[in-house]
Amino acid sequence: MDERALYKIGYGLYVVSSVDGERFNGQIANALVQVTADPIEVAVSINKQNLTHEFISKSRVFTVSVLSIDTPLSFVGHFGFRSGRELDKFEEVEYKTGATGAPVVLDNAVAYFEVEVFDGLDVGTHTIFVGNVVEAEVLSDGEPMTYAYYHAVKRGKTPRTAATYIEEKEPVEVEGMDRYVCTVCGYVYDPAVGDPESGIEPGTAFEDLPDDWVCPVCGSGKDVFEKEE
Repeated sequence: MDERALYKIGYGLYVVSSVDGERFNGQIANALVQVTADPIEVAVSINKQNLTHEFISKSRVFTVSVLSIDTPLSFVGHFGFRSGRELDKFEEVEYKTGATGAPVVLDNAVAYFEVEVFDGLDVGTHTIFVGNVVEAEVLSDGEPMTYAYYHAVKRGKTPRTAATYIEEKEPVEVEGMDRYVCTVCGYVYDPAVGDPESGIEPGTAFEDLPDDWVCPVCGSGKDVFEKEE
């Protein structure tokens, strides 16, 4: 079976956030869909291991921030590859508290909506939370990012806990150029491609990267990278 066929399913890229008392948490999600128009209902698939799952299960509310096409990889990495058990993801992010009491991420968002959960379907590793949209707002006329664009153009990675995770086969390395892998999030620095978003031109060897260069996905330093075997 060619699992790459699943990449042809259309998705967006979102920050799904929730609340537990005075604590906020959010994560990147793409497995979200509108299921009815009247009333307006949506469903999202969240991994049971994630802190956001715990918060939604308790509060029965979540918010969705629709990310713009020019959202930096580092922002996606902040919400997608860092755990809210280890840091406050909202400490340096622009947000507001929504009508449901859950946080609404405003940074890099073109729109948002708030959801009150009325049902949940256990599908093994994930729960599909279904709820009514109780508030929504368009924040800008910018183009939303698609999951396909995130992969093909941004060269973004998918966390193993994501509903759509597929183990990817990396491209063959260019002769004479070693590729390095971030041990935190799995991002592969390919000298043949460089890191255009950080001003690193194609053809730049890993050893020649500035000392203060960081992984464009999760923000980790060069010291956590290992040469690809």
